[in-house]
Amino acid sequence: MYLSLMYLDPRSTAVVRDLRDPEGVHTRIMGAFPSVLDPEQKARAYFGVLYRLEDDRRSGRLLLYVQSHIKPDWSILSKGYLADMGMENPAVKEIDPAYAKIGEGRRLRFRLRANPTRKIDTKSGPDGQRNNGRRVPLHGPEAQVAWLARQGTRCGFELVRATIASAGAAERIHGHASGRTFQGVMFEGQLVVRDPARFRASLVGGIGPGKAYGFGLLSVGPA
Repeated sequence: MYLSLMYLDPRSTAVVRDLRDPEGVHTRIMGAFPSVLDPEQKARAYFGVLYRLEDDRRSGRLLLYVQSHIKPDWSILSKGYLADMGMENPAVKEIDPAYAKIGEGRRLRFRLRANPTRKIDTKSGPDGQRNNGRRVPLHGPEAQVAWLARQGTRCGFELVRATIASAGAAERIHGHASGRTFQGVMFEGQLVVRDPARFRASLVGGIGPGKAYGFGLLSVGPA
């Protein structure tokens, strides 16, 4: 697994254009990966691509984190897309060794931009088939943190504490191709690993829906 960290230049025309539509960011990122020959296989899932955009308060720059199974080729980014930081940008590192060391009982800090939802309209129809239903956003910090706690039970960790860094209307994004509106919530806090195998699978596979729109990448560090 690889983790890329990039500082984007908000003055770049290409960056501004991509940020107007989350599908533009997704398309830009996937350009750094090879084509997938199987038409039934989604490239994002095949290459394990997860990403997160966030503002860096210290530099005033826009950060883009990208996690993937293979090393991306960021030379495809147009000139001026990345900010001149006077340091390595993008920075790409292998993270498999760090993930492999995470054991049961490990306490970690975390950061996660997620799309907390619940399903409705899942009742069985006249033919007895259960409907898949549709996802609707969860509103309010209490419901959103409870959603994260439930995800923890499924994903091999216990939530110790969580705060919501940002949520609500400012975090709503609309996918023009999908026609769906997503509500983003940035969680920060601490967790304890209870099932290392499931936890590592969640680090690799992401948490919650909307992964193609920049949700689900769980970042962890020493508590």
